[in-house]
Amino acid sequence: MTKSYSYPLDYSWTADEMTTVIQFFNAVEKAYESQVAVADLLACYRAFKIIVPGKAQEKQLDREFEKISGYSTYRAVTAAKEKQKGGLSLGR
Repeated sequence: MTKSYSYPLDYSWTADEMTTVIQFFNAVEKAYESQVAVADLLACYRAFKIIVPGKAQEKQLDREFEKISGYSTYRAVTAAKEKQKGGLSLGR
C-alpha cells in the first residue's frame, strides 16, 4: 500500500524523537498491513511513551493517525499486550 499521508508530529520534537514516533507508527501500520512481532511493536510503543508520556497527547496522536491512515495505535497496542508474544496481524 502506498502511503500518501503525513504522520501527526510535534515539530518541537528533535529529529531522533520524530524518528522514534515514526517507527512506532510504522510498526502499527505493519500490524494492519501484514504482520508485526508483538515484542517489536511493544518495544516501539515503550520508546514512543518516553517521548509522549501523557495520555492526552497520546490519544490526540492516535485520533489524528487513525483519521489519516485508518489504523488505530490504541487497538494495535491493546491487541499486542493481550497476545504478549508471537506475531500480530490486524488485517482488514
